[in-house]
Amino acid sequence: MARFLSGLGALLLAAGLLAGCQQQAQAPRFHATVLDNPGFAEDFRLQDPDGKERSLADWRGKVVLLFFGYTQCPDVCPTALSRAARVMELLGADADRVQVLFVTVDPARDTAELLKEYPTAFHPSFLGLRTSVEKTAEVAKQFRVFYRINPGSTPSTYTIDHSVTTYAYDPQGKLRLAIGHDATAEAVAEDIRTLLGSRVE
Repeated sequence: MARFLSGLGALLLAAGLLAGCQQQAQAPRFHATVLDNPGFAEDFRLQDPDGKERSLADWRGKVVLLFFGYTQCPDVCPTALSRAARVMELLGADADRVQVLFVTVDPARDTAELLKEYPTAFHPSFLGLRTSVEKTAEVAKQFRVFYRINPGSTPSTYTIDHSVTTYAYDPQGKLRLAIGHDATAEAVAEDIRTLLGSRVE
């Protein structure tokens, strides 16, 4: 009897370990950097081109991709938004469950009119957001975004050095991923499907 109980205990232990391994194997895997309870970039209060105040709660139930940039950016911003447009194409019907937000770090030049036109030139659903010059610095700090006017620029034609990471929020409004500028559209689309709970093909 003792041998039987000992064998049964070992069997139950092995089964428990196997179940644990299976659960671990089923945990979501991402291409982008996973942010577990990062403690920053939790929300914002910004204006859309119509002057309406927006926050993450406005897109609860959707995956939100958020990128900081400016409309006169010569390369990084167009590349990031072009990739996002390709991601929307790859997602097919799931694109309706994704919102791309473009937050300007150059509110002095990026008027509401410009922010209405610029993001939508890449995809009709993309939305530009802005705030005052002073509050832009505060928001950037909250999101750990770096930006500065290039010292070699002129007052009227300056360029801005800025962070190039895209943040991804899950449908519950939680920051989950930091997507690098070199990530492919295919990898981003797979990560979004995982956040949405869809099957990744």
